Amino acid sequence: MLLFQDITYIHPNRELLFAGLNLIINKHDKIALIGNNGTGKSTLLKLLAGELQPSEGIVKTTSVPYYIPQLFGQFNHLSVAQALQVANKLQALQQILNGNITDENMTALDNDWAIEERCTGALAQWKLDGVALSQSMATLSGGQKTKVFLAGIAIHQPDVVLLDEPSNHLDAESRGLLYHYITGTKNTLVVVSHDRVLLNRLNTVFELSKRGITVYGGNYDFYAEQKVIESDAFNHDLKSKEKALRKAKETEREAIERQQKLDARGKKKQEKAGVPTIMMNTLRNNAEKSTSRIKGVHTEKTGAIARELTDLRKEIPDADKMKMDFDNSSLHKGKILVTARDVNFGYDGNSLWKNNLGFQITSGERISIKGQNGSGKTTLIKIMLGKLQPTTGIIDRTIVKAIYIDQDYSLIDNNLTVYEQAQHFNSGALQEHDIKIRLNRFLFTKDYWDKPCRALSGGEKMRLMLCSLSISNQSPDVIILDEPTNNLDIQNIEILTSAINEYRGTLLVISHDIYFLKQINAEREIEL
Repeated sequence: MLLFQDITYIHPNRELLFAGLNLIINKHDKIALIGNNGTGKSTLLKLLAGELQPSEGIVKTTSVPYYIPQLFGQFNHLSVAQALQVANKLQALQQILNGNITDENMTALDNDWAIEERCTGALAQWKLDGVALSQSMATLSGGQKTKVFLAGIAIHQPDVVLLDEPSNHLDAESRGLLYHYITGTKNTLVVVSHDRVLLNRLNTVFELSKRGITVYGGNYDFYAEQKVIESDAFNHDLKSKEKALRKAKETEREAIERQQKLDARGKKKQEKAGVPTIMMNTLRNNAEKSTSRIKGVHTEKTGAIARELTDLRKEIPDADKMKMDFDNSSLHKGKILVTARDVNFGYDGNSLWKNNLGFQITSGERISIKGQNGSGKTTLIKIMLGKLQPTTGIIDRTIVKAIYIDQDYSLIDNNLTVYEQAQHFNSGALQEHDIKIRLNRFLFTKDYWDKPCRALSGGEKMRLMLCSLSISNQSPDVIILDEPTNNLDIQNIEILTSAINEYRGTLLVISHDIYFLKQINAEREIEL
C-alpha cells in the first residue's frame, strides 16, 4: 500500500507546488496519474519513490517501489548493469564461479543464483538481445534506455512500479510490449503518461490539479466522459450566472426607476400643497437616501453575482480560447504534391529500405508514416522536402510551402523573446497590439512577452509555434509533424489536435500515438 497523508511540497526556491494532498493506493491498483504540465505529477512520483522528501506530511509505503524516470541522461556514465543496480551481484557471481568463494562475495550475491539468467531473459523479453550488460548507457537510444529500465521490473520483481512517461521514446512494437505488460501484470502501478491507449489499460484515474487530487473510478475513456459531463454542467452554470446577472441588473434598474417616479410624484404633491422650503429639502434628502439605499442593496447583490461569474470564466478550458485562423482559400484539394518511383536511400551500397518505395501524395490527404525506430521515417521526410536526394529512384515534388514541426519545436528560435518570435512570423504587417492580442489568446500574457524562448516548456513552445503560424496567416501546402506529442501533456495534445483539425491542407505525421492519429483523422499510411 502507498499512502499520502497531508502532503505539502515546496520547491527549493520557496514556490509552493501543492499542499494537503491525501491519497491511498492499495495492492494491485493500476493508477493513471494525469494533470496539466506544472501540477507536480513527476514530483509526486518521486515522493512515492522516496527520491524526494515532502515539506510537510507523511509518505508511507509497505514495500520499496521500483521507479522508472522520464529522463535517463543521468545514467549515461554507467553500464547497463550498473544502471540496473545489478553490477555488484553479477560480479560476485562471476567471482564465486571462478572459485573465489569469500564472505564478501556471498553477501553481495545474497543467494540470488539466478540473477544472470534473469537479466538475460528480461533483456530478451524487451527485444534487447543485442544489448550487453557491460555496455555503456550512453551508447543506447532513448527507446533502448527506456526498455532497459522496463527489463529491470522482471529482474528486481517489485510489488510496486512507478512509471513516468514510459512510452515516450518507444516505437509501435515496443509500445505493444508495454501495453501487454500493463494489462497482464499483478504489480501495483502508478503511471504518469499522455499515451491515451496506455491510459485505457489502467483502471483508475487520479487527476492532479490546483484543487488537489480527484479520483475517477475507471479508465481514461471513462474519465473523459465524466469531464464532458462536468463541462456541460460548467457551461450550464456559466449561462445561469450570466442570466442571473442580467436579471439582477434589470431588477436594480426597475427598482430605482420606480423609486424615482414615486419621489417625483411626491415632490409635485408637496409643491402644490405649498410645503415650506426647509421641509421640502428634508423630504428631498430622505428620497435621495431611500434611492441610495435601494441602489446599495442591489449593487451588493449584482457585485456578488459578477464576482462568481468572473471566477467561473477563469475556468474556461484553454483549448476553447485558441483558434488558428488559417487562410485556407489557396489550398486546392487533389493536386499532386509528391510522386516517388522506386526510391531508396543508403550509404556505401547499403539501402535503408528493404524494398524500394513508390507512392503518390495529393493535397488534402492526411497520411501517417509508420515504422520502427531507425527505419528511416525522418529520412523519407527530408527526401520529400528536397533536403536529401534519393540514391536510387526518382522523386517529383510540387510543394511550394511546407512547415516541419519536430518534437523539439525547432521553428522556435531560443535566442528570441516570446514577442520577438511572434513578430518574426508577422508577414501580414500586424500592429504591435494585434500581435499581443494573439499572444494572449494562446495564453502568453504580458509576463511572458520578454521571456526568452529557451526558458519555455515543451507545451509552451508548441503553443508559441501555433501562435506564430496563426500570425503568419499563410496556409502551407503541407504540415509535417514528427513525433509532435512526445513532450506534451494531455491538455496540450488536445490544443494541438484542435489546431491541426482546423487546417485544410496536406498533413504528414510520424507518430506512434495511435489515439492522436485517430483524433486528427489520418486516413492512410506509408509503412517502412
